[in-house]
Amino acid sequence: MELRVYNTLTRRLEDFQPLNPPRVGMYVCGPTVYGHSHLGHAKSYVSFDAILRWLRLCGYDVLYVQNITDVGHMTENDEDFGEDKVVAEARRRRLHPMAVAELFTRSYFEDMDALNVLRPDISPRASGHIPEQIECVKQLLAKGHAYEVNGSVYFDVSSFPRYGRLSGRQVEELAAGARVEINPDKRHPADFALWKRAEPGHIMRWPSPWGEGFPGWHLECSVMSQKYIGPTLDIHGGGIENQFPHHECEIAQGEAATGQPFCRYWLHNNMVTINGQKMGKSLGNTISLKQIFYEGHPLLEKTFEPVVVRHFILTSHYRAPLDFSNEALKAAEAGCYRLRDAAFELSRAARNAPAKPRSEAIRQALEDIEKRFTDAMNEDFNAAAALATLFDLARLSATWIHEAAGRDDLQAADQLMCRLAGDALGLKWPQRSGPDEQRVTGVLQVLVDLRNEARKAGNFAEADSIRSRLSVLGIELRDGPEGTTWTGL
Repeated sequence: MELRVYNTLTRRLEDFQPLNPPRVGMYVCGPTVYGHSHLGHAKSYVSFDAILRWLRLCGYDVLYVQNITDVGHMTENDEDFGEDKVVAEARRRRLHPMAVAELFTRSYFEDMDALNVLRPDISPRASGHIPEQIECVKQLLAKGHAYEVNGSVYFDVSSFPRYGRLSGRQVEELAAGARVEINPDKRHPADFALWKRAEPGHIMRWPSPWGEGFPGWHLECSVMSQKYIGPTLDIHGGGIENQFPHHECEIAQGEAATGQPFCRYWLHNNMVTINGQKMGKSLGNTISLKQIFYEGHPLLEKTFEPVVVRHFILTSHYRAPLDFSNEALKAAEAGCYRLRDAAFELSRAARNAPAKPRSEAIRQALEDIEKRFTDAMNEDFNAAAALATLFDLARLSATWIHEAAGRDDLQAADQLMCRLAGDALGLKWPQRSGPDEQRVTGVLQVLVDLRNEARKAGNFAEADSIRSRLSVLGIELRDGPEGTTWTGL
């Protein structure tokens, strides 16, 4: 089956047809770097990492761009009366805003690396693209889509009739629902800032034709995505909470400036809740990834490995909400380790199995697993359904190992497990045949040889002792026609 994606813009599943195949231009809104990454970041970027991996495995040449917002994102998402989030954090820490941005940019990539999230091809910073943003504002002014008031420039939503089509909102509704305190500089409450005048004492400021100021949050994504990908993106991804106003404003700016469609497919991941509640600082339930991985948190009994968190996220569809709790993470840990142990056991068995002719039944079973996995990912990147097929592969592999399947069959199963779990879903298992494992395997073989020598000498008490002591460690010895093998390592 062909790849289909759910396009938020059209609200339906569509066949994926990039503008210039096999090239795909994919842009995902990156973090605002004023704090450590949290579960919401993990949900979004693990989800889009799985999408990126699958596109590349399907043969697409993907250019992946993800920005870093280091200026212009206002507190409470209020561009009129809020404060720049990075500046606010800098004041709290008594640091320069760029020092804060640098600190949390490094922290973000540390966390994403731990989750085995692939780095973007390009990670542009808003502060590094001020000239391009100023040029876009000038174009919008020249085309009658913007106006300047007292050193700030606003986009005129009345000049863009399609404003609201992504979120399904009407401009009239936006006016009726506007906050009581309306910015008097705006012609319409829904108009949004392209360039903001810098008040006295505002550190993050740049010269412009309208005086010193800084870019609006919405402008940066339009400008940077189109600079590196072109006027029309194939995929724009981000959190559903940014569908309005952020993504809506991106469309208006991008299309008004170029006269071309801004994006072919809009993909939105859903949000994370904590024990059924929306996650938020005001509720005191925000959990950073570093707390989950290393530091601990009052809501958690213990810390969890990054691969467990990745596994947990992949158990739900990217468009579905994900409810986080200590119990849910423990259940994901059990499943993750069960799959890991099965993969390790399959890898070990594949190296030690005897040579035999290929089994047609096993060949067909592997083809069925791969087809079901592919069909799941091709149906709007359903990683949860794809992950379920890996547990089926683990169960079948255990049966094949018990039945002493041949080396070629087990190696084929092992290669499929590695490709689907590792390359496609990004579940990063430790090295399967590194020096440490080779030494452990060698030591275990010595114990097996000593046990066999004891049995030949009639010293069954010693042989049984070796077997029982290994059993306590979770290693089971199995005697068969081909010799002694083991499981559990």
